[in-house]
Amino acid sequence: MRRWLIPAVALLAAFAACCALTASGEQAAPYVIHVDVEQKSLTVWQGSAQVRQYTVATGAWSTPTPLGVFTINSRFSGRMSGFGTCFLGLNVPWGSYGIHGTNKPESIGSNASHGCIRLRVKDAEELYALVPNGTRVVIECGPYGELGTSLRSLKNGDRNSMVRAVQRKLRALGYYAGWPDGVYGEGTARAVSAARRALSLPPGEVDWSFYRAIGLTLFE
Repeated sequence: MRRWLIPAVALLAAFAACCALTASGEQAAPYVIHVDVEQKSLTVWQGSAQVRQYTVATGAWSTPTPLGVFTINSRFSGRMSGFGTCFLGLNVPWGSYGIHGTNKPESIGSNASHGCIRLRVKDAEELYALVPNGTRVVIECGPYGELGTSLRSLKNGDRNSMVRAVQRKLRALGYYAGWPDGVYGEGTARAVSAARRALSLPPGEVDWSFYRAIGLTLFE
């Protein structure tokens, strides 16, 4: 009996440790931030539990908030400024965007920023203290992913998530060899020109006829 006693106790101890690790893992699940641009809300999740929810301001029509999945990769805090007292930077490939406070609290709940996500100062400070660098941030606006709620005409020099959606489509069709980075530069311009020629479209940039021709629609 003694020969079996130690292995049995060890097995029970291992099982208990495994359960403890599982429980600990659930408690220590990483935070995920979800931003709904249409609803002007930022929600913090930890596993399946909603931890915080804030009302935010997002980008104006001419300077939209980037859509997609990003990561907090930088931060700073300091005195009160246009960023409030703290800033969480996102790894958006086509520009500098982040989640921050504001010295214009009346803008919360509207489309008012240059693309960043604004919170009230106290909310930004609470979020800043809660989530570490490396936290995933999912930003959505409507049911069409990077296309948002409507198609926009695009031109050389534009930087946004819709440019990246066009780049992805052109890459899949064999017209674009670069990395989809959301920057409408010379490489994207050449790819658009090549696609327009091949698809019997007149010279131009990204317009509604181009979206239709490459099969990039709001129903994808």
